[in-house]
Amino acid sequence: MEVEMGDVTLKKKLKIAVLIRRFVTSGGKERYAVEVTKRLRDRGHEIHLFCREFDQELTDGMVIHRLPVRWRFSSALSCLAFARDCAKQLPAAGRFDIIHSHERAYCQDVLTIHTFSFKGGLRNYPFFRRLDQTWLSYRSWVYLLLEQKQMKTPQLVAVSEAIRQDGIRFYGRHDGVTVIEPGVDLDQFNPVRIAAERTVIRQRFGIDDDELLILFVGSEFKRKGLDRLIPAIAPGMRLLVLGRGDNLSFFHNLAAVSGLEDRVHFAGLIEGDVGRYYAAADVVVLPSRSEAFGMTVLEGMAAGLPVLVSRECGVAPLINTGGDGFVFDDSEQLARFLAELSDRGFRQRVGAAARRKAEAYSWDIQTDKYERLFREMFANRL
Repeated sequence: MEVEMGDVTLKKKLKIAVLIRRFVTSGGKERYAVEVTKRLRDRGHEIHLFCREFDQELTDGMVIHRLPVRWRFSSALSCLAFARDCAKQLPAAGRFDIIHSHERAYCQDVLTIHTFSFKGGLRNYPFFRRLDQTWLSYRSWVYLLLEQKQMKTPQLVAVSEAIRQDGIRFYGRHDGVTVIEPGVDLDQFNPVRIAAERTVIRQRFGIDDDELLILFVGSEFKRKGLDRLIPAIAPGMRLLVLGRGDNLSFFHNLAAVSGLEDRVHFAGLIEGDVGRYYAAADVVVLPSRSEAFGMTVLEGMAAGLPVLVSRECGVAPLINTGGDGFVFDDSEQLARFLAELSDRGFRQRVGAAARRKAEAYSWDIQTDKYERLFREMFANRL
């Protein structure tokens, strides 16, 4: 979408409606929405937030349109209710230059897609269960209905190339789609700023300075492949797991049968600045089976750490294997790359390159892309 924009268009402050159920910093989608929206507000744009829940500390200078929480017992019906409530409430709030949604909805100008399609996910089921889920499940009907409507949004933003390709494969949507990856807070994860925390965190878990500390961050342990990572922990390595995962006893047992009870540490959900845990780490690993992007990988890179990710991660195309990180295809490759990173000098060179790569993905740079997109759309209406 290329248009000529005059000085008036470039300087105009836009009136932007943002649709997000929870305007909080817990959750990847939510944090993405918060970081971009706050920066648009700071640039003088008028932000109207349509949400059910919000953190008041994040919303200074924004106009809040609080929507009711409906159908708590059903995630599908709750999602549908939010879309319908937005469609009803938006006209009452006046005319907007841009309506930007982060949720399945059907009244927006721009939709940011944060997950793989529900339609594509059905393909992972066995044949008979797929038939059941497609034709006999009201939940599937609701999600597929909303998904069909959302794919008609004038402008789509995918958070990774993998998500863009998913839209092409399952909905044939080629045009009006751009990729704007998540960003990273370069100050929060600045390796110089957080360095002082390294010793503090390692001492808390009894980790010697010469041991290779591998950091895993995230919930949904099974999907994120923690069971792939635990067996790859070799002598001289420790694993620190941050997050609240499902079936925790399974992963504790896996560590035990692998003879790693004293070298795998489950720290749980971390409150406050997670940057200090990156300071303690030597490597960040995300071995997901399916991942739309992988924001923790960018955080690790910003912290000056080598990162290892499975090829199924949306962030994988950003990584130059052997240069600023590693992309692996199987557990054997993962174990081999970890062994190579036991060399401190090599690890530091890869980590420095990772930091330089991350500097191209600051939240300010990613917000620039949204601002440009919104202004182009506004100019096309004039």
